[in-house]
Amino acid sequence: MLEWVVLIAVISLVALSLLRVHVLLALMLSGIIAGLVSGLSFVETLTLFIEGMGGDQAKTALSYILLGAFAVAINYSGITMSLVKILTRHLSNKRGILLLSIAIISSFSQNVVPIHIAFIPLLIPPLLSLFDEMKIDRRAVASALTFGLEAPYIMIPVGYGLIFQQIIQRNMALSGQEILLRDVSLAMLVPGLGMVVGLFVSIFITYRKPRELKIKGYAPTFFSPKEEETRFTLKHTLTVVSIFIALVVQIISGELIIGALVGISLMFAFGVVPYRELDRVMTEGIKMMATIGFVMIVAGGFSHLLKKIGAVDALISQTEQFFGLSRVFLILILLLVGLLITIGIGSSFATIPILAVLYVPFGLQMGLSPMAIAALIGTAGALGDAGSPVSDTTLGPTSGLNADGKHDHIWDTCVPTFIHYNIPLIIFGLIGALIL
Repeated sequence: MLEWVVLIAVISLVALSLLRVHVLLALMLSGIIAGLVSGLSFVETLTLFIEGMGGDQAKTALSYILLGAFAVAINYSGITMSLVKILTRHLSNKRGILLLSIAIISSFSQNVVPIHIAFIPLLIPPLLSLFDEMKIDRRAVASALTFGLEAPYIMIPVGYGLIFQQIIQRNMALSGQEILLRDVSLAMLVPGLGMVVGLFVSIFITYRKPRELKIKGYAPTFFSPKEEETRFTLKHTLTVVSIFIALVVQIISGELIIGALVGISLMFAFGVVPYRELDRVMTEGIKMMATIGFVMIVAGGFSHLLKKIGAVDALISQTEQFFGLSRVFLILILLLVGLLITIGIGSSFATIPILAVLYVPFGLQMGLSPMAIAALIGTAGALGDAGSPVSDTTLGPTSGLNADGKHDHIWDTCVPTFIHYNIPLIIFGLIGALIL
């Protein structure tokens, strides 16, 4: 029975989310359902759930809040508004280029400027009126943002991508298969190409037609600095220096929190943000990222509960009965198991250790090469990151696009990104596992 608990929990989570139940309540109710189905009492279920609301997820939530403060400090310098003005001035009649530019800027947040999703509530709200004026389908914008938040860590071994690929390498070694980091990087290019295909399909085919929103919203509010000239000033230069040093520190230390703290400290030390604004910047950063941080903490409780009751292990053990099937079908089943686990936990990074324990032995028995196994693990881990109601990859875009109350998290972010990225990832991940 335990092997069905993960499936029941994930279906409950998705169903409640589709019914527009807030993601925090959906997570808690799905976790309670999973605990009760597994035979635990209500009190035992809540105890396990609360136990998991800490550790790595709490650390991640704290890093997001600090990154939010760093992003607010960057915005204070005026560099963000300058970027908005450049996009508005030069791309107001070039829909495709504007959306691709947003995807590129989003990609930079993973590797060049390591603030992850914290840039979205600052960059996107000022552009919402432009999107409406150009009748751009916001689902296309969500797809562009999600591409930038996920594709770089899959394909590029810098910043978050380096961390992701090192996790794959380390856990493959722990499971009995050594592999060079450069081979992991090469292997992940194949599934990454699937996301490139999904991006172009969403922008130029699925959501190409103009869309005029009839939903009554409200005026977006966001932290904005005093009007600055659009020319590049000394403040902008010092902001770029702060960003670069924060990036170097983050890469060397491997800690987002340290990088964010260094970045914030330098912005104040250089005088880009006056000391009197310290409290305001921190408060705005907390307000901007608090919801996402709390969702990540509660998601930790959800995944902890499923692991402790043995539901994940039971699901993995049940996969062994399919070993006699063809290689193509077995690989497809393994990818779907990865999708099921990741979409519930909401973190591709956190699922890699779980998946490696299953995929390495199976891969070796099927005669797959180390690169093929790496592609399989990386793809399965990334599956569900796009499309999961509790993933920062979907929560981030919604935080910006719903600033005026006209964008739905599930139907306008999760469903579009699930279709355009998870389906190509499965196809290209299967191809990668077969040809590498």
